Amino acid sequence: MNLVIDIGNTQVKSAIFKGNTLIKKDVFLKDDLIRTLERIATLYPVSNAILSSVGTINDLDINKIRKIFKLILLDHNTKIPFTNLYDTPKTLGVDRIALVAAAVSQFPKRNTLIFDAGSCLTYDLVNKKNEYYGGAISPGVKMRYKALHSYTSNLPELDPKIEVPKIGNTTENAIHLGVLNGIILEIEGVIKQFKDKYDKLTVILTGGDTIFLAKNLKSTIFANPNFLLEGLNHILIYNSDE
Repeated sequence: MNLVIDIGNTQVKSAIFKGNTLIKKDVFLKDDLIRTLERIATLYPVSNAILSSVGTINDLDINKIRKIFKLILLDHNTKIPFTNLYDTPKTLGVDRIALVAAAVSQFPKRNTLIFDAGSCLTYDLVNKKNEYYGGAISPGVKMRYKALHSYTSNLPELDPKIEVPKIGNTTENAIHLGVLNGIILEIEGVIKQFKDKYDKLTVILTGGDTIFLAKNLKSTIFANPNFLLEGLNHILIYNSDE
């Protein structure tokens, strides 16, 4: 069995895979990292593990994990199943590397556009030749709500809302509508731009706000909240086949 570990700024996601099948997923706080991984080691016969971190993790914790599992620490030097043509590979987020790996694994030889709707909204394209050039980063849903509150004197900070009127008839509804329309129209516009350039484009939506956004998109997409975890597992399998 494989273990994948995705460390964010405050939370950690882990998943157990048997081959390509996700068996068990957990979400927990960074403070519980070592304790949770020790528990996982007692419950599952893990052969290999991979760790991806967009947040900070100290060397002491990494060394503790290496004592529990045979570990790959994902970075720009890790062997990956696509050609990385990003101009600054050292600065490319490991989460984006994992997403592209998932795309080439699940949609081989296809032009694929991946949206990750988390703290930031990222979009990345890998072409049918398995070549990755890059993408873009913009504010995510919650960041847009927070910015409206933080950079104004009177606007409240709201939680995301799926169902809103077509016209903002209150200040709160105006905020909800502005955030929702802004991010939905951005995604739809980006999809159109890439469809005009790349034939038979496959579009993936993943990340914490997948369900929130998928209900409002008109374009045909594959919504998969576990896409990043599946990408990490594919990288682990790819490196274990040596």
